[in-house]
Amino acid sequence: MTVETSICRRLIGRTAVITGAGSGIGLATARRLASEGASVVCGDIDEAAGKAAADESGGTFVRVDVTDPEQVEALFKTAFDTYGSVDIAFNNAGISPPDDDSILTTGLDAWKRVQDVNLTSVYLCCKAALPYMQRQGRGSIINTASFVAIMGAATSQISYTASKGGVLAMSRELGVQFAREGIRVNALCPGPVNTPLLRELFAKDPERAARRLVHIPVGRFAEAEEIAAAVAFLASDDSSFINATDFLVDGGISGAYVTPM
Repeated sequence: MTVETSICRRLIGRTAVITGAGSGIGLATARRLASEGASVVCGDIDEAAGKAAADESGGTFVRVDVTDPEQVEALFKTAFDTYGSVDIAFNNAGISPPDDDSILTTGLDAWKRVQDVNLTSVYLCCKAALPYMQRQGRGSIINTASFVAIMGAATSQISYTASKGGVLAMSRELGVQFAREGIRVNALCPGPVNTPLLRELFAKDPERAARRLVHIPVGRFAEAEEIAAAVAFLASDDSSFINATDFLVDGGISGAYVTPM
């Protein structure tokens, strides 16, 4: 599917920091925010992919391991030192490894690795971004959770699901805590997205893919550009009264009881 849209210029003069910017939703978001006028700082552990994203979006690349507090601090400091503000933080980096499965088979090492990348990194990024936003008196933080944060699945990825539930709860709390300082914090909850991560996962297990697709009312996976459009909305003043919430972009999956034939 090709997503066609007219692009507004809602983010001129703002600086956006994106983790996991080298591929998938992060890359699509770097393109979208740059097209709306933002200065984009692309954080990724993959130097080649992250630099390519920054070059394409006219931004700055910072290699970052999002589980390392010092590297996360350096990411946001680079954004401020380069562009003079930190207005948008899209804390998006995440993993979904094959050894994260049923609770009966998922080992503690796999559990901890997913929690570190998917949840602890969001904590570190929020902790680093918030002081800049407090000084400015404004900011929008968008944390990537998932529709699985509000639903259960028999095809479990137990640590992934738990980590995204943690992102959702943390985003809600931070949104409430910092609301009167002009800072909004929301959890973006995508449905299944047609990204390299999902394609790799489902290519290895077509049955699991089919079991998921049948539950999506619109009958397809999302495109990364559709999720990026939601990020751009949450980053902009068009969403100025949206705060401390789960922002679902899931094709109706969370509202479905029976899907169309």
